[in-house]
Amino acid sequence: MVNIIDARGRSCPEPVIMTKNQIDSNPNISLEVLVDTHVAVENITRFATGKGYNVNVEENNGEFKLIIKK
Repeated sequence: MVNIIDARGRSCPEPVIMTKNQIDSNPNISLEVLVDTHVAVENITRFATGKGYNVNVEENNGEFKLIIKK
């Protein structure tokens, strides 16, 4: 099962907090996080890798999908 977090249009730290809340409540779940800034990509990637997750980033027309897996 994959949970999708749509954080497009939100300013940091909100996308990181949304990601953290999902990881804290479902630590073994895979996530897809949708964001639209490089800052959010960097901050979420730093947070998730610090928690031991793998992060893959896909870019499409200035929007990013972060695929986060244990």
